This record gives sequence, structure tokens and C-alpha cells, in this order.
Amino acid sequence: MSEVLVLVLFFVQVILPVLLCIVGIYLVFLLMKALKLYIQSQEGRPEYSTIRASLGETLKAHRERCGMTQEVVANALSVSRQAVSKWETGKSDPSTSNLLTLAKLYNISVEELLRNVHL
Repeated sequence: MSEVLVLVLFFVQVILPVLLCIVGIYLVFLLMKALKLYIQSQEGRPEYSTIRASLGETLKAHRERCGMTQEVVANALSVSRQAVSKWETGKSDPSTSNLLTLAKLYNISVEELLRNVHL
């Protein structure tokens, strides 16, 4: 009976912790492998395939969609035509209040105006 007890204690104190350690290391390995595959798959996922535009490109596209000239937009916002041109070429950005006014002018929400803009 004492031999069986010695074998059970040996298993519980030596073999079982080693097996648990090996299983734990293997699970960490599998987790890292799965995470690597997930990160690599980000580039091909449909939600990431939308082409992002600059703010200037987006502003110009909405202005042209509405059939407005830079001069008309400038007058509506009480800024110079050159300011509108700088916004559309990316040389400067409109202020927050001007973005709100542009969204109203283009008859869209601010969220829609900025939806495809990369920051």
C-alpha cells in the first residue's frame, strides 16, 4: 500500500505540475499564433478596405456634388476663396465652426462629412 501511496504522491507533486506547465505553454503558443493571424488578417478585412480620403479631397467632393464654386462656399462662410482652396488642397484645415457650417451648407451631418477622412 505504501508503494501505491508513494507513486500517487510522486504523480501529484512532480508529474502533474510538469504536465500542467507544458499544457499552459502550449496554450500560450496557440494564443499567440491565433493573435498573429488575426492581426495579419486586418488588411484584407472588408471594413478596412474602404478607401480613406484626405479632408481636403472630401470637402472638394462635397462642394462639387452640390455644384458650388469655391467662391460660393467662401461667401457662405465669410472667408476668402483662398482659404477654401487651402482647405481643399490640404495646406490648412477649417476650424471646427467652419466644419459645422460646411456640413450644413452641403446638407449633410458632420459625421457624414468626416466618415471617410483619414486622420
